[in-house]
Amino acid sequence: MRSISLFFRNVAKSLILVSFLSSAAVSSASAQDAKAGAAIFKQKCTACHAIDKAVVGPALKGVDTKYDEAWLVKWVKNAPSLIASGDAQAVKAAGFSPAMMSAFPELSDDDVKNIIAYVKVGDVKPAAAAGAAGAAAEGAAASEQGVSNFMLFGLLAVIIIAFIVILVLNRVISTLERVMLQKKGIAVEDEEAESADRFAGLKKLSKNKKFILFIVLLCIIFLGSAGWKGMWETGVHTGYQPVQPIKFSHQLHAGVNKIDCQYCHSGAATSKNASIPSLNVCMNCHNYVTASEKYDGKTSPEIMKIYSALDYNEETKQYGNNTKPVEWIRIHNLPDLAYFNHSQHVSVAGIECQKCHGPIQTMEEVYQYSPLTMKWCINCHKQTEVNHKDNPYYDKLIAAHDKLKKGEKVTAAVLGGLECAKCHY
Repeated sequence: MRSISLFFRNVAKSLILVSFLSSAAVSSASAQDAKAGAAIFKQKCTACHAIDKAVVGPALKGVDTKYDEAWLVKWVKNAPSLIASGDAQAVKAAGFSPAMMSAFPELSDDDVKNIIAYVKVGDVKPAAAAGAAGAAAEGAAASEQGVSNFMLFGLLAVIIIAFIVILVLNRVISTLERVMLQKKGIAVEDEEAESADRFAGLKKLSKNKKFILFIVLLCIIFLGSAGWKGMWETGVHTGYQPVQPIKFSHQLHAGVNKIDCQYCHSGAATSKNASIPSLNVCMNCHNYVTASEKYDGKTSPEIMKIYSALDYNEETKQYGNNTKPVEWIRIHNLPDLAYFNHSQHVSVAGIECQKCHGPIQTMEEVYQYSPLTMKWCINCHKQTEVNHKDNPYYDKLIAAHDKLKKGEKVTAAVLGGLECAKCHY
């Protein structure tokens, strides 16, 4: 009977372990794919597409059921080429939008599949019932924590369930052994007398070396995972959203009004820093635009903050001498050991602002979208293809390279050695 009970225990433990590992692997993979697809979708697709509504292009909900996944991969990576080849589905899909579908050759097949996975599930929306604000906040916090917290709490839940199952199985086995011994005529202590000591089972477990080792290993795994996650996220401020002195809406200015990013952040294309626009730039429009229609004929309170900082008299259209700067709070901040040049990425590489800052045109209040870690930057550098055609920067490098081949003199100035950012950063 003892060998049967040991075999039953081993089988039960194996089934529990296999079930947990399988479900955890599937859940982690699907969640990670959708999460990665969401990031790519917001960087590459939101300018023309939404999941539930038509924008420039059609709504994407259900696109995975209309088209084969392999075909969707080809379409996203190079739609113009697919249309030019005469593909019937591509020609038909091209008619759904007045604008030509852009090509994204820099995306891998897995990237496109991740986007498709995200389109299937969409964004998690809070419940619309009354009093659901708390649930919405909890859901937002859970989404920010990511898959790691889900795995940790899932592991803890499985451990508790496994412990309960072990206790139940031990109880069943003990009862079966008692019945077998009684049939053989062997005297067995009364169960009630045995259970008089409520802590007898715990005392027995405390002397079981295998059980103690199991508990210690679980504690080490759990605490190690939590510690590793905490250390890995130290200094990462994804989602950081401070309260600014003026409630400036990028959604209204960059999204609705289509104001180009570099109209305000003029330094992005010419210098290391994108620069904070001066209030004079704001006054180019808000000298006339006051949003008074929303405030019973009075100027918007947020625009009045601009007037106050400039000591501007709205009635006389005159500026005073009692000016004061607006104390904006910086959101994206790299450590001093890291050097980043906006112009090198915007002008030379031709990277869009959304690549790093996310869907800025949809943000009512700006927050840090990307982690800005070294790993994140390196992954981008590995995937981004260098476009050297008709690019003055690379034209100079190629010209310098040709001079070196011919044995001609090449100075540091030819290689960009006179740029201010080479020394002053």
